[in-house]
Amino acid sequence: MIPLGDENPTLRTPWMTWLIIGVTVAVWMTVQGAGVGDALPASVCHLGLIPGELTHQARVGMQVPLGDGLACVITNSPINKFTPILSMFLHGSWGHLLGNMLFFWVFGNNIEDSMGPGRFLIFYLVCGLVAAGAHVLVDPASPVPTVGASGAISGVMGAYLVLYPRVRVNMLFIFVIFFKVFAIPAWLVLLWWFFLQVLAGLPELSRMRPDVSGGVAVWAHVGGFLAGVLLIKLFENPRLVSRRAEIREIEHPRRVSW
Repeated sequence: MIPLGDENPTLRTPWMTWLIIGVTVAVWMTVQGAGVGDALPASVCHLGLIPGELTHQARVGMQVPLGDGLACVITNSPINKFTPILSMFLHGSWGHLLGNMLFFWVFGNNIEDSMGPGRFLIFYLVCGLVAAGAHVLVDPASPVPTVGASGAISGVMGAYLVLYPRVRVNMLFIFVIFFKVFAIPAWLVLLWWFFLQVLAGLPELSRMRPDVSGGVAVWAHVGGFLAGVLLIKLFENPRLVSRRAEIREIEHPRRVSW
């Protein structure tokens, strides 16, 4: 399922959402070399979140293969303490970047519109930090670098679930060569996504089955999502939320939901 948009009008231009997308894409194109050459693995290694470096449980000098004869070496560099934030603006591939930015745009513009740009930026970063903390907590000695905005974006999705559960999201379903768009209530889309993250992450809690998630930091997704659910009421602007509800009812009268 791929989200294409929603039936949730905005009252103001979501310039902070655009700014975060712009900065993230700019980092990909410049710092990470658009995924070409050695810039990508170097950025992932030096600026990505490595739990073992933060907790000092990974041995300094330890090497983690990154493919093509490259390896990431564990260090005790001062920059390591900033990687929980820096890693939010890094990605591992074009697909990783574009997928995250699509989800962020579909759900982020409405959350920004519900709290204002300044609060939204803080909310985004806080959810990303909580997501990073959840990832480190699950595997504190991991020497594997992790990058991506998905933890912070998961927080935005959690906030959307609380504020706009009945808003319909246009989801693209692809089955072999068949394509179909369905308008589905946000609560169903988001809870199903959350369920899949928890399901994928459960084996990671067993010491007998490490690294079964295929390199995806699913517990960062879970932690970010729960942070969004729990923190949204602290960050929302009730006046903006109420005004948005009025506009949405005018443009999209209530229909029978699932």
